[in-house]
Amino acid sequence: MPELKTYNIFLSHSWSYSDAYEKLIRLLKQAPYFYFKDYSVPKDDPIHNAPNSQELYEAIKTKMAPCHVILAMAGVYATYSTWIKREIKIAKSEFQVPKPIIAVKPWAQTNISQVVSENADEIVGWNTDSIVSTIRRLAI
Repeated sequence: MPELKTYNIFLSHSWSYSDAYEKLIRLLKQAPYFYFKDYSVPKDDPIHNAPNSQELYEAIKTKMAPCHVILAMAGVYATYSTWIKREIKIAKSEFQVPKPIIAVKPWAQTNISQVVSENADEIVGWNTDSIVSTIRRLAI
C-alpha cells in the first residue's frame, strides 16, 4: 500500500465554542486512512499571550503558512467573530496561493454564518466522509 499523505490543516473556530473544535478534531482522528497535522490555535495555546492584535495576527499567519486547507466552523456565531474574519482574510490574501476554505456546518444546524459561507470554497455537513473527501480534493 502506498504511503498516505499527511494533510496540514488549520481549523478556524471561536475560542468561546472550543467544544466544536475538539469534536471536529476527534472526528478527523477517527477517519480511516486519513492523516493530518493540526496547526490550529486551541484555547490553551500560548499564542493567546501575544502582546497585541498585530502580533497575534502574524502568529496565526505563521501557523497557517504550511497548511493545505483551512477548515472554518460555520456556526452563526462566526458571523460576529472578529478573529474568524481576520483568519479568512489571512487565508485568502496573505499567501501567494490563497488557502482553500472548507466551511463545516455544525451538527444539526440549518443556519450558518454568512461571512464563512461567502468566503468558503466549499460547504460540507458534519459528516466525516464529506469533510475528509473535500480536504483531499481541495488541498493545495
